Amino acid sequence: MCLAIPGKIERIVGDNPLTRTGRINFGGVIKEASLAYVPEALAGDYVIVHAGFALSRVDEAEAKKVFEYLKRMEEFSELQEDGP
Repeated sequence: MCLAIPGKIERIVGDNPLTRTGRINFGGVIKEASLAYVPEALAGDYVIVHAGFALSRVDEAEAKKVFEYLKRMEEFSELQEDGP
């Protein structure tokens, strides 16, 4: 299963709306993503990214909620791995 996850745009490269990319911070993991679908996005904005494309903007509070859910999922999977 593939998930779209939020990330914070650290830096934007390029001016052409179809080819500009962003350096996206996913809680410490930095990746490049296309910003073609979110021409209104600016550095400092949070975006939902799937398969290398930012799909939409999301507010910071919502992004932090998702990060917390992902952290809890990680902790839960670690508990399952230690089980019988």
